[in-house]
Amino acid sequence: MSEQENTDLSSQGTVVSVRGSVIDAHFPRRLPFLHSLLKAGEDLEIAIEVQIHLNSEMVRGVALRPTRGLARGSLVIDTGQSLMVPVGPHLLGRVFNVFGETIDRKGEVKEAEWRSIHREPVPINQRATTSEIFETGIKAIDVLVPLERGGKAGLFGGAGVGKTVIITEMIHNMVGRHEGTSIFCGIGERCREGEELYRDMKEAGVLDNTVMVFGQMNEPPGARFRVGHAALTMAEYFRDNVKRDVLLLIDNIFRFIQAGAEVSGLMGQIPSRLGYQPTLGTELAELEERICNTATGAITSIQAVYVPADDFTDPAAVHTFAHLSASIVLSRKRASEGIYPAIDLLQSTSKMLTPVIAGERHYRVAQEVRRTLATYEELKDIIAMLGLEELSQEDRRIVYRARRLERFLTQPFFTTEQFTGLAGKMVDPKDALEGCERILNDEFSDYPEKSLYMIGKVDEVKKL
Repeated sequence: MSEQENTDLSSQGTVVSVRGSVIDAHFPRRLPFLHSLLKAGEDLEIAIEVQIHLNSEMVRGVALRPTRGLARGSLVIDTGQSLMVPVGPHLLGRVFNVFGETIDRKGEVKEAEWRSIHREPVPINQRATTSEIFETGIKAIDVLVPLERGGKAGLFGGAGVGKTVIITEMIHNMVGRHEGTSIFCGIGERCREGEELYRDMKEAGVLDNTVMVFGQMNEPPGARFRVGHAALTMAEYFRDNVKRDVLLLIDNIFRFIQAGAEVSGLMGQIPSRLGYQPTLGTELAELEERICNTATGAITSIQAVYVPADDFTDPAAVHTFAHLSASIVLSRKRASEGIYPAIDLLQSTSKMLTPVIAGERHYRVAQEVRRTLATYEELKDIIAMLGLEELSQEDRRIVYRARRLERFLTQPFFTTEQFTGLAGKMVDPKDALEGCERILNDEFSDYPEKSLYMIGKVDEVKKL
């Protein structure tokens, strides 16, 4: 903080009350704007964001750092600006916190431009109005759950079913296929998870094209509540200035809602349904609506979603679903069967899978694959009780097709090469569709099921 700001009396105020992370401050000369950043404490190290104006001279804010040592009568200084984060190409390969400070022990980022985290969404008249499919190079996703370029996809799954592996593979393919940039935003992450992900990305060779931003679990709710906006501001720079496609990965969007509920409770707002904040819908929309595509670039977001107590009617889940264009559900059962990526192909859905957007052929093949897998699922009980021999000839053919489709929709990943010993494969959606079509036409009925397991294009079967 400069000497000039210290001596500017109009920006000075005093702390009136401290209740946990909530601070009331009195500014007799000039009231700070909403979302202004205030500094307090001995070395002005405590950052406070203004949330509401109580009257013409009082503001109430939420602290973004621990409030240890802050007392009534302490000096508060209005910085005159909102929370800022650095943007620019120098951020690639680095790890930041909500304040734009590096936390990877590699020194400060130099030559970076700083921007406010509070920005308006792109006006509707500047957005791209066509729906495009975002190709990931992962067969199971591109065929049955195509993602929207500039859209939002939810990634549902518990611990250990492969969320992180899919995320790192998408970052790898983003560089190879779209020449894009990836931004990983950890909201309410455990520090252990963040550190593991950092090492995984480094080993997989995708870190140099990625920016990581963390608001960790041990940080005050105010910091966790704003880290999503900080990551989005960095993503918007690459979309609007560098005119590049950006993949924004958020883990976990529920923790953003949770942090908002904590802030709301601290501010003394009357809670809404199930104890959530009354402003839940607005706060989530303010974040989600900034994720979109323009004529020159797009921010495509994949968000890990935690569903409280598996209750899909929970307000947090309901409001999140309203923004998603695709839902990828990961299954522990499939992971235990060795089918990776462990995507539950029948539970996963996408709004992009229509004849108008995906194309007539894609839609027809995907529906046929889904129908075959659904019939196989129904027949599993009969097979378990009576055996495969008791099925009709036609049902038996469906079972063989479904088992071959399941094997074909597995894929060796680039980011797991050091663990599996299998070379990673990126598969064009056209090749993936062709493979499914040929399996549905019983072209590979004479080949053993395992010959389709962990391959790229379907033609690789014949090389075995």
